[in-house]
Amino acid sequence: MIAPAETMLGAFREFFEDDHERVVVYADPAGETVLHEGPATVRANGWVELPSGRLLSPATIHHIDTHHGS
Repeated sequence: MIAPAETMLGAFREFFEDDHERVVVYADPAGETVLHEGPATVRANGWVELPSGRLLSPATIHHIDTHHGS
C-alpha cells in the first residue's frame, strides 16, 4: 500500500522545516535592515514563513539569527 502524498509531505516537513520562537531576519550583511523579528518557520526550500502566513523569499534574506531560550 502506498501512503497518500499529503501524508508523506507532512512527515518530511517535520524533518526539513525549522520552527523558531524567536528569530531576526536581516536583508543586509551589516544587520541594519531587519525584515522580521519574532517567531518564524524556515522552510526546506529556503523561504521563511511568518505567523501571519506571509512568506519571505530567500532572495531578500541575507541571514537569520536564531535565539534559543528567552
